[in-house]
Amino acid sequence: MNRISIRSYAKINLGLDVTGVLPNGYHTVKMIMQNISLSDTLYFELSKKPGIVLKTNMPFLPVNEKNIVYKAIQLFCSELSMSCGVYCSIMKHIPVAAGLAGGSGNAAAALIALNTLFKTNLTTEELMKMGVKLGADVPFCIFGKTALAEGIGEVLTPLPAPPRAKVLIVKPSSSVSTAEIYSKLIIDENTVHPDIDACVCALKNGSLKDLCKNMGNILEDVTIELHPTIRKIKEKMLLHGAAGTLMSGSGPTIFGLFDNEPAAQKACLAFKMDEQYKKSTYLCDFCEFT
Repeated sequence: MNRISIRSYAKINLGLDVTGVLPNGYHTVKMIMQNISLSDTLYFELSKKPGIVLKTNMPFLPVNEKNIVYKAIQLFCSELSMSCGVYCSIMKHIPVAAGLAGGSGNAAAALIALNTLFKTNLTTEELMKMGVKLGADVPFCIFGKTALAEGIGEVLTPLPAPPRAKVLIVKPSSSVSTAEIYSKLIIDENTVHPDIDACVCALKNGSLKDLCKNMGNILEDVTIELHPTIRKIKEKMLLHGAAGTLMSGSGPTIFGLFDNEPAAQKACLAFKMDEQYKKSTYLCDFCEFT
């Protein structure tokens, strides 16, 4: 086998707390990460000619060393001391710079695909150790499903899947710099931290109500100050029946959890039909946990 197609799933944060800052500038976190069915598709093919050829359906994305998939292929070949000839085509559906780990998921998919194509038999743990060199979210994107993430995001503990729910995703047209949001975050004695442990208990108890009641993201207020439309989207989500709503990652994507599909469909339609959001939203769709 010298070719493979693989899906790369988006993630949302059911809870996100920042617990400190390391000497190297990285923030330590405690968060719950969850895959959703929104996905990209990546196609890989080995070539006898050394080098990396990368293509994507989004013309504004780089196809060189600035692309995280390109970096992932380089890293894989370097770590295993191989001369690689790889062609990769990326069909993007996950919005870019949206707090959904689209790029990190693509990098994770690249490592998994190359491990299969080259028959290198690396374990999940070995791939995760390689992946953290590309970004803090990459290990989770290899790990997948539902997990408590600690450290800088690379220390992962599996959690029970959330109760069945429909996930409505609304991504404003603006994009967010994760580095900028973290740089503006102030943690002191007045900081209100989300109760991640309560969210973990809700997952273990299978309670969507308790999960929604305790969901929180310490970065949300920082991002809302720069992008006030996030607050309006959250209010509209709740007005149309969401059991809970939260910003994912550093934003600006907002998700709402609905306990039934008709309500999620109705809310999705409300966003798509509202003149205020037709121009301001890049994506409005509903999906599921994976």
